[in-house]
Amino acid sequence: MNMRDLMLDPRAVAAVEAALAEDVGPGDATTLALVDPSVMATGEILAREACRVAGATVGRKVLETVDPSLQVEILVPDGCDVAKGGTILTIRGKAASILVAERTALNFMQRMCGIATLTSRFVEAVRAHGTLILDTRKTTPGLRIFEKHAVVCGGGTNHRFGLYDRVLIKDNHRKLWQGGDPDRLDLAVAAARAAFPRLMVEVEVESLAECVSALRAKPEWIMLDNMTCELMSECVSLCKGVSKTEASGGITLDRAREVAATGVDAISLGCLTHSARAMDLSLEWSVVDAHAYGCH
Repeated sequence: MNMRDLMLDPRAVAAVEAALAEDVGPGDATTLALVDPSVMATGEILAREACRVAGATVGRKVLETVDPSLQVEILVPDGCDVAKGGTILTIRGKAASILVAERTALNFMQRMCGIATLTSRFVEAVRAHGTLILDTRKTTPGLRIFEKHAVVCGGGTNHRFGLYDRVLIKDNHRKLWQGGDPDRLDLAVAAARAAFPRLMVEVEVESLAECVSALRAKPEWIMLDNMTCELMSECVSLCKGVSKTEASGGITLDRAREVAATGVDAISLGCLTHSARAMDLSLEWSVVDAHAYGCH
């Protein structure tokens, strides 16, 4: 996934519409009861803490879906940093429409900014080694397209998007491989290639012996799972010029630099999408049209 406008994807549009239907239902009772529909206002989505922006176009789509007449201007685009107190986007139009869209827009943006910010910290930690930071499939069901976009906004790289776009042979696959020797990973790679010749093949290994076995078939990637840095270094040396290496398994921000120093090509991290803290964003009014209230 690249940095194109996420909202050009029909899956993202459908998810925004579903989120609004979930929240608004037959109508915003509070706004309908209290806010004159003629009131015009300008609102700002502000960052209450410094963060990497992701989801600005999603927030705009939410607002424009509620009311196409709203004028939304993105001041800090996806992939850029915003300082504490900075304005990410401004909205001009009917105050009632802005209120209806507020929470759904913020929910998407806070979640996505959190993922992008955490990703950017890992990217910075390994920058000196040129190691890729990869995401995983450990995403919120139905929101993968948003969360993987946020990883890219943070400088990370998307791993496979689903089960269909890469073969990844893990221990549970090997245990259920009918008629196959679970210790002959080269044969498993060959079987996968025969079934899906156009897909990259990756194999998870947990020991030096498994790494040697997998390398006989020269898979595109070998995943070094839950290894010490010493063992990783040995495997990286074996794989050099044959297969790319990916470190995986509970790697923390504190440990990322040490893991990258082993020479692995990439580090994959489920925490980017399953454990990122939502950023503190808020909608504040900057201008309200007093004449709409009958004041002169």
